[in-house]
Amino acid sequence: MVRLERLRADHAPALSAFERENRAWFARSVADRGDAYFAEFDARHAALLAEQETGACHFHVVVDEDGELVGRVNLVDVAEGGAELGYRVAERAAGRGVATAAVREVCRLAARRYRLSTLWAVTTLDNPASRAVLERTGFVVDGSARPDGRPGVRYLRRLDDLDGRPVPGAGAPSELAQ
Repeated sequence: MVRLERLRADHAPALSAFERENRAWFARSVADRGDAYFAEFDARHAALLAEQETGACHFHVVVDEDGELVGRVNLVDVAEGGAELGYRVAERAAGRGVATAAVREVCRLAARRYRLSTLWAVTTLDNPASRAVLERTGFVVDGSARPDGRPGVRYLRRLDDLDGRPVPGAGAPSELAQ
């Protein structure tokens, strides 16, 4: 259905188009990136690639069966076996299981390739679609949050249950929340 590709330099044109085409759609549920994001897109893309090279973040694009970019899913602030998950899907792909499939796949990558033991994500209370994706993919409520200054929920996902294999160094969820 969909596949993840690690962010590369040649993704820039398609990623820029994706963000522009879906700007109003995304602004319904998350803070708008602002005009500067688009004006400085190429420099920002290069900076993301440089940051990814350090291992502090893992950025991915979501590509559908036709090779079209329909989303992105990222792991940021990688430290001590954990990372924050963020994702967004194009309006035309919403409601088709794209986000759920992408989050499931990034959880596998996080455990197996990036050797992470825990992921966390935050979403607003008024974003039931995002909350449903997180809950369908094994995330559990871990507390409250205020993304973009709005009431929200923090979710946590331990990765040691993927295929029943423990992840080396997996800590208790409370260790990450401290």
